[in-house]
Amino acid sequence: MPSHAELSLEAGLVALKQGNYQTAIAQLEPVATSQKNTTAGLQAQVGLVMAYARMGQVSKAIALCQNLLDSPNPQVQEWAERALGHLKNRQKRQNTAKNSANGHVAANSTNNNGTGASQQTITKTNSAAVPAGSLRNSHVETIGVNGLVASGYRAVAKSFQIYWRHAPRAKVWQPLHKLNLLPLKLLAAGTFMALFWVIREMLQLTMTLTNQIFIKLAHLRPLPLFNRNPTVLVLVVLAIAIALSPWLLDWLLGKYYQQRELSKEVLNGHSRETIRVLQRACQQRRWQFPKLRILPIKAPIAFTYGNLARNARIVVSQGLLEQLADDEIAVIYATQLGQIIQKDYLVMSLILLVTLPVYRLYQLFSEWGNKFSGFGRWPAIILASCTYGIWCLLTGPALWLSKLRVYYSDRTAAEITGNPNALIRALLKITIGVAGDIGKQEHTSWQLESLNLLAPVSYQQSISMGSLAGHIPFTSLLMWDNFNPYRRWFTFNNSHPLIGDRIQRLCKIARHWHLETELHLVNEQALRGNHQPFLLQIAPWLGIPLGLLFASLIWLVWQIAYAMKILNLKWIYEDWSFVIGSLLIGFSIGIILRMNSLFPDIKPANLQTDDRLPNLLANPSAIPIDSINVCLAGRLIGRPGVGNSLGQDLMLQSHIGLVKLHHIPWLGQSINPQDLIGRQITIVGWFRRGATPWIDIQTIQTQNGQIINSAHPIWSTILAVAAQAWGAFIFLKG
Repeated sequence: MPSHAELSLEAGLVALKQGNYQTAIAQLEPVATSQKNTTAGLQAQVGLVMAYARMGQVSKAIALCQNLLDSPNPQVQEWAERALGHLKNRQKRQNTAKNSANGHVAANSTNNNGTGASQQTITKTNSAAVPAGSLRNSHVETIGVNGLVASGYRAVAKSFQIYWRHAPRAKVWQPLHKLNLLPLKLLAAGTFMALFWVIREMLQLTMTLTNQIFIKLAHLRPLPLFNRNPTVLVLVVLAIAIALSPWLLDWLLGKYYQQRELSKEVLNGHSRETIRVLQRACQQRRWQFPKLRILPIKAPIAFTYGNLARNARIVVSQGLLEQLADDEIAVIYATQLGQIIQKDYLVMSLILLVTLPVYRLYQLFSEWGNKFSGFGRWPAIILASCTYGIWCLLTGPALWLSKLRVYYSDRTAAEITGNPNALIRALLKITIGVAGDIGKQEHTSWQLESLNLLAPVSYQQSISMGSLAGHIPFTSLLMWDNFNPYRRWFTFNNSHPLIGDRIQRLCKIARHWHLETELHLVNEQALRGNHQPFLLQIAPWLGIPLGLLFASLIWLVWQIAYAMKILNLKWIYEDWSFVIGSLLIGFSIGIILRMNSLFPDIKPANLQTDDRLPNLLANPSAIPIDSINVCLAGRLIGRPGVGNSLGQDLMLQSHIGLVKLHHIPWLGQSINPQDLIGRQITIVGWFRRGATPWIDIQTIQTQNGQIINSAHPIWSTILAVAAQAWGAFIFLKG
């Protein structure tokens, strides 16, 4: 149970966020007095400085800042020194504007020159709305100084601090060189064709299987309709879906996600700059003001859908408005404007319209299956797993477009607002907010996963990066994204580009405008890679072209032997299916070659523990084949029950942060990891550093001694043997 001081601190910070400064002072003063140099006491004193300043009690704020100069915490000292300078300047200049509606105490008057730029502000508290009595889930930030953020874990109430440099924005800036949108448009067209092909093939397979079943049954005849080519039907349906997508998505998101309209007045209360940015951008292009929507979820997300600029909808979550600052909200809205300008949102809206009903079916099957136990669950497990697989297939065609369009929208947002540094902060805060939401709920919410393709940041990226923020500098967390020579190979099946790559590009824009950057990243230069481990990593896929080369040589040898009448096996090798056999054999050999490196023996002396997790993530040269042996303790979290039958949402919540888990069950196991969700466990396995870090589990052990083994090496061996046997059969049989 939280202590009385923790409850008072939380209540005071929430009151500060809501602008109720008298209540905030009443709640924070006792904590600041009784717990002077503790983390809670320092948080309370920082909150009091802001509350006093906003109440006009500048002398009290100055006195408290002077006390904080003697704090044992160096970051608090730095904050107090900077805040003290602003407060003394304000005391000298009583005509300084005070903006209590937005929670600002401005150090200089806002620049309303039409560029959206503003002068340096003292502080802003940005705390997520939290349930009463839950200090551990609070998210408090001191903009321009230190963010005092609680970790969000139920197991350990451990505080950490995040320093935001608050690098400036451009007051006057030159437009960037004009981008060539042709690659984006071609990729959007290719995405549409790929989606059409996937839907058509799935429909064709369904119709064919249905008729085959009817043929096998004695009293039923195959349906003539199912023998027709569905190409025209699929094209017509997709065209109608594009035409109606804004209104159909309005209905779907309103019914199942509680989406509602967001008024300009409410948005203005969170970010006055956003309204100015939207109005200016729309007036320049002679557009109507976009329709604004909001989702009542705590995770910070934003996305856009529609088919024309005049009926585009920009959707944000409640969490985004609460966890981001004024200029950061504005720049996220500018990214959504960029997607409207680029017109890529049309295809993405179609993808969302097609996938949301399928995902909803998966959710319904999961909830239905959770009502049963034992053998009665199996029909729901099969249905939910198959539906989830279909959802993954339908989202697959949009992965490349989802990655590429983000680069364009980031650049457009920076150009519209002149504030690339705010976008850097926004992206990092979104990762923190998403990880905090996952940690709080102890699973990935349905909304996060189903809307992930259109979100500003992938939730998979946020799991480790967002939860470790504060334990290690962002520059260290992003080193892998910036310097690993093979990093882009590991984003092949990701829905978003690497955050470090995006931030590096935004830093280049800031330097182009002669701005200090929010993060001091070294100029992008990849490390010199060791090709041998990487070639071993991709050995199964290299085996495929090598198998093709082997098939070509075999074909040439048998053709020569037949022509010279040495050996007549042409009756076998005139059937080109032997090429498929060669490809399978090559793939199998690749799996076998990398087996020992991918799953080395785990020795107790070499095990890395929880405290080493930040260093493992920061290693810029690591790739998944490095297979670092780890032993981590924490709480197993993830989606409970049928919805996690494939193990797609398993995570370890340690006192350091979150990390993704991969588990492959073995036949005959009486207990599965889903049965242990919410319990304290110890994981032994192989840590892999890719675009999304994860651990391949060897064993899971509970506190009472239960052990679950994961069969990664066994299933890899079975896959290799099966591919070898099948390939040899095809190769010899023809």
